[in-house]
Amino acid sequence: MEAPYAIGIDIGGTTTKFGAVTKSGEILYQDIIHTNQFSSVDLFVEELCNHLYAIIEKFGGSTNFAGIGIGAPNGNVYTGSIEYAPNLHWKGIIPLAELIKIKTGIYTRLTNDANAAAIGEMNYGCTQNIKHFIMITLGTGVGSGIIINGNIVVGHDGFAGELGHTIIRPGGRLHSGTGMRGSLESYASATGVRDTAIELINNDPRPSTLRNYLKESITSQVVYDCAVNGDELANEVFEFTGKILGEALANFVMFSSPEMIVLFGGLTKAGDLIMNPTRKSMEENLLPIFKNKVKLKISSLNESDAAILGASALVF
Repeated sequence: MEAPYAIGIDIGGTTTKFGAVTKSGEILYQDIIHTNQFSSVDLFVEELCNHLYAIIEKFGGSTNFAGIGIGAPNGNVYTGSIEYAPNLHWKGIIPLAELIKIKTGIYTRLTNDANAAAIGEMNYGCTQNIKHFIMITLGTGVGSGIIINGNIVVGHDGFAGELGHTIIRPGGRLHSGTGMRGSLESYASATGVRDTAIELINNDPRPSTLRNYLKESITSQVVYDCAVNGDELANEVFEFTGKILGEALANFVMFSSPEMIVLFGGLTKAGDLIMNPTRKSMEENLLPIFKNKVKLKISSLNESDAAILGASALVF
């Protein structure tokens, strides 16, 4: 009989979320540990597996699980390794899938975290009947998963689809993690929103409630709160961010002609503040043959669920 459950794991720079999932996409149980509190990957794996053992026992033992799927930054689906992830403590190449398989005795697969989110959307979200779409994750960074003809694009080495690191402003803002200048992630992430707000405060003399905050305490949430209360400068931050994101999305549309682009992650909570300027900018920068063809939507999945669901789909 086919195993009824899988475990999905979403590894982030700050937290690692995981849960038991049914094949129909119901998360029956979730838990969380703090990724950044472990100085070595061995300590992390030991703690994570202690939690996984409890889940496995709770749902009837290892034979009830089709496998363990993992979404991780710089995850390589071909090797099962995390390779040189800039936002994790553990450097170099980490054969995480193998380490967890050895500990649990359960079949384990790993892929890039944004790809896992895209797979989750494709199987359980608003793109279930769509074969060509791009998912853009707008969080601390900008990730992406590209689906063409129902298949995730991973390239010859497992690392295709790093759209957040494409250069959208040559010679522009420095990205501290990569040393590159002008990448999309430098502008269209939560970090980018904060940096844009600080630049405007420094260079624009207009009064703003943003000036009531210490610069080091400004976050994308602070900018959002000021914007919804009518602050001109804060609203301009989202206009600028949407303009750049829309330009980038137009480039991506003309590359792969998707039916839909799905935005996912914390920054999408800004709603129309980010969606309206993004949609306007995207359409303004498309060739006529692409205009008004591509749907732009916010993911239908809960932020904490998409990567867990996508990771579990790797093994079902």
